[in-house]
Amino acid sequence: MGVPRADGYWGFCDKKNIKNYRTRCSVLISKGNNNILIDTSPDLRSQLLRNKIKNISSVLYTHKHADQTHGINDLRVFFLKNKKKLNIYADKTTLSYLKNNFSYFFNDGTEYPAILNANKLKSNFSLGSKKELIKFRSIKVRHGKINSIGYIFANTAYISDCNELSNSNLNKLKNLKYFIIDCLRFNPHPSHFSLDEVLDVLKEIKPANTILTNLHSDLDYNILLQKLPINVKPAFDGLKMQL
Repeated sequence: MGVPRADGYWGFCDKKNIKNYRTRCSVLISKGNNNILIDTSPDLRSQLLRNKIKNISSVLYTHKHADQTHGINDLRVFFLKNKKKLNIYADKTTLSYLKNNFSYFFNDGTEYPAILNANKLKSNFSLGSKKELIKFRSIKVRHGKINSIGYIFANTAYISDCNELSNSNLNKLKNLKYFIIDCLRFNPHPSHFSLDEVLDVLKEIKPANTILTNLHSDLDYNILLQKLPINVKPAFDGLKMQL
């Protein structure tokens, strides 16, 4: 829901700390001019403007929920700018959801030009030209009653919505430089990791650095930071990392 919520509720977060102002989570991976966006949050327009992002090369989706998909209309500007369709990648369930709910983005012959090419996600794939190539591995994780997709790239993993990791996935997540992982709140939740659950995962896979994302309004930045190991940090809007 972001912090503050749409009704102005900050929860336990100190509104004087800019790091507690949180839009719905997404991430941009850049190599040269190759800009890969993960998820189109409802806050996408403001995120792009605030971070001065002028172009998107491709889009990856984690799952079909509104907070990951409903900024999709803001991709239209990149079709108009580049005069070609933008490639998006998602699993079968998410592609079906997007095509059913935003059919005019994909189907020619309507009053609106189609702006997106839908691509079914593969386990291993690469995006970009030779010098700007980014290699990805996708993994299926549990997010309550549905699946969500995590992405591994450049010795980094991004898993924004998850409450369970299989032994197979834990093995794939070992020896990471950066682990960006869902941590919704202190208390348990049926479809997101809580802080204690994340810390248990970290004991298993031992990443060099961990970033906690998808933080709810009961997780004040400074209070949370004081409870974390030295190599674990809360995310904040505009955070940049050199991979």
